[in-house]
Amino acid sequence: MGIDTSELDKVLVVDFGAQYAQLIARRVREAHVYSEIVPHTITAAQVAARRPAAVILSGGPKSVHQEGAPLPDPAILELGVPTLGICYGIQVIAQQLGGVVDRSGRGEYGRTTLSLASDPAGSPPSVLFDRVPPAFDVWMSHFDAVVEAPPGARVTASTPGAPVAAFEDQRRGIYAVQFHPEVAHTDGGQQMLESFLYEVAGCRPTWTTTSVIDASVEAVRAQVRKERIICGLSGGVDSAVAAALVHKAVGDQLTCVFVDTGLLRAGEAQQVEATFRGQFDIDLVHVKAAERFLGGLNDIADPERKRKIIGETFIRVFEEAAADLGDARFLVQGTLYPDIIESGTEDAARIKSHHNVGGLPEDMHFELVEPLRNLFKDEVRAVGEELGLPGEIVWRQPFPGPGLAVRIVGTVTAERVEILRAADAIVTEEIRRAGLYRQLWQSFAVLPVVRTVGVQGDERTYAHPVVIRAVTSDDAMTADWARLPYDLLERLSSRIVNEVPGVNRVALDITSKPPGTIEWE
Repeated sequence: MGIDTSELDKVLVVDFGAQYAQLIARRVREAHVYSEIVPHTITAAQVAARRPAAVILSGGPKSVHQEGAPLPDPAILELGVPTLGICYGIQVIAQQLGGVVDRSGRGEYGRTTLSLASDPAGSPPSVLFDRVPPAFDVWMSHFDAVVEAPPGARVTASTPGAPVAAFEDQRRGIYAVQFHPEVAHTDGGQQMLESFLYEVAGCRPTWTTTSVIDASVEAVRAQVRKERIICGLSGGVDSAVAAALVHKAVGDQLTCVFVDTGLLRAGEAQQVEATFRGQFDIDLVHVKAAERFLGGLNDIADPERKRKIIGETFIRVFEEAAADLGDARFLVQGTLYPDIIESGTEDAARIKSHHNVGGLPEDMHFELVEPLRNLFKDEVRAVGEELGLPGEIVWRQPFPGPGLAVRIVGTVTAERVEILRAADAIVTEEIRRAGLYRQLWQSFAVLPVVRTVGVQGDERTYAHPVVIRAVTSDDAMTADWARLPYDLLERLSSRIVNEVPGVNRVALDITSKPPGTIEWE
């Protein structure tokens, strides 16, 4: 069960397969208006049933002229709901309302200058552009273009490659732009979205961290009443915020189970203990299972086998701990809104819920409590801060479920885990000291199970290399390698080689995603 959103002003973002669909939804929420992403197959009747304040048609990779191109129910445009089309969205609207979409002769990709249509009175040609200058830079990514606006619509802006870069039909409540206002490269993009949301659609800015917490607490209390609840606490931000939120709702009805796999980062177990036993006074069961996990990984080098063994072991350990709490009926999970979106099914919440705890079996007779299922990652962090979680947890970088085992490229031993944990702690410490921790999506150490020749103390060594991996990203779908300062790299290399026994060389991974991945396994 998530937050009851039925009374909120709601914006539906119709997804045509755009890489920016989630970003549009997030930008709407940054304007304090609730948004949901829906598939392009949604019907006009289904849209009407949700009673949205507005609809936004996203971009997409297809051409409207392409066979099998995703097209919305044309009746959506006749509902009278304020509608904004972006990129592919403007082309769909133009085509369905009688305009002309054609190949303009050359595409526009990247930054270009948008010029607003002239107005005899000197005022902006559209309410969308009330807060921007007559000409400004926007971000384009298209080959097709609208060359003739639909009957009754007025052209409000153009670019060198798009004669109809924006149009509107105020009578129908339809607004459309060829560029991407949701990306940071478009000057004033957020202001344009807010003008649409506030001035055109009349949305109220009621989606705030405080309202989210209050609604979540109310929903959890209504769901669980006086029943016992357990939470699989990993130490990551999602499960931590979920636990803190549920504890605010039901207090000592909640018991958290923290499974220490022995594959965690330095100080992680102690931090979980201090936060949830000390600060929040939550009933916490700390299961120390390092030997069990390492025993299961003995002589296993294949990364997929590692993941399956760790996942299965976690399930068994969690089941055993849960059995000791036999009267617990509910299970808390840190399922987020992107988890539901990316599962891609009408039954997404149920399928993804089980996946989030490492593949919990169907025969676990728990009812799920998912207080974060309506939230994006940045919203989860804001809720965590509001609830008083320490910054070290709220702003913790993503960490793989199998932990350090998949950052050891080869077989996993207790010795190698300790080498990697020590090197990784140095990376984190120096990245924080340089003020870069929150600017990076991830920064960590990798331990390839190979040996290299070195010289230490005038003696030949034959020891492990450590690879530093640091990337920037918005969503982990793509990532760029981080250009770390040379003096920082020098400190990292010097400290790791001098302070971590068994290491004699440090390398830097400068591969972006794609073609690489963020993690090595």
